Amino acid sequence: QNIVALLDALETKIELNNRINAELEAMAKTLYDYWFVQFDFPDANGKPYKTSGGTLVYNPTLKREIPEGWEASNVLKVAHLLGGGTPTKTKKEYWNGAIPFFTPTDSDKNIFSVETEDYITAEGLKKSSTRLFEPYTVFITARGSVGRLALNAVPMAMNQSCYALRAKDGISYTFLFFLIKELIHHLEVKASGSVFNSIVSNDIEYTNLALPSDTTLMEKYAAIVEPIFEKIESTTKENKKLSSLRDWLLPMLMNGQVTVGEAS
Repeated sequence: QNIVALLDALETKIELNNRINAELEAMAKTLYDYWFVQFDFPDANGKPYKTSGGTLVYNPTLKREIPEGWEASNVLKVAHLLGGGTPTKTKKEYWNGAIPFFTPTDSDKNIFSVETEDYITAEGLKKSSTRLFEPYTVFITARGSVGRLALNAVPMAMNQSCYALRAKDGISYTFLFFLIKELIHHLEVKASGSVFNSIVSNDIEYTNLALPSDTTLMEKYAAIVEPIFEKIESTTKENKKLSSLRDWLLPMLMNGQVTVGEAS
């Protein structure tokens, strides 16, 4: 019973952290949608722009009205688009190193990716077309589980079944993350009635979205949301440690190598 109680406590804490992260992500997305999709960002008087009668102008590219001073542009206005690659599997010295190697199988419900199934060596990185991506790069799965997003919490390489988008100077990764979510939604709607089974670079380069003409509003958004993302990242890393502890303890407790008193 003590063994069950200990493992249950770990599972309960992991699940609680997952719920906290889901709520925090929902808060950040709601604010993004309110400001950048519904156009009810704070106006000069701190009032919701569209609801308070802010000027909307018809945009022929988007075929809808957008706030005055906004423009139709693509994600590349605020981010660099980068690709990945895979070291050859025939060279054992390229694999099982210390560099996390992100693929679509590593995408899950978490915003942050803290570890991967496969790891490569520095030699494997050097001898392939992948690269080491700095933390807070947005990975998009382009094949397999299409349209999933992840932010790398640590430096990672990435395979060719994904795209990487790195925020340009002055642009927050938090704004970029939800902008790409909006892009994915547009692609899903566009593919309605057909199979959404891949994303190509043209989808990213030529899908127009409504964007502010300057970065002021993006910066205001980042000031609110970056602390939320920092909490999500911290909680995700805590869950990684708790999961590792659980997976290490379970077989030892079951075969009697360690008692609950020793484990605690």
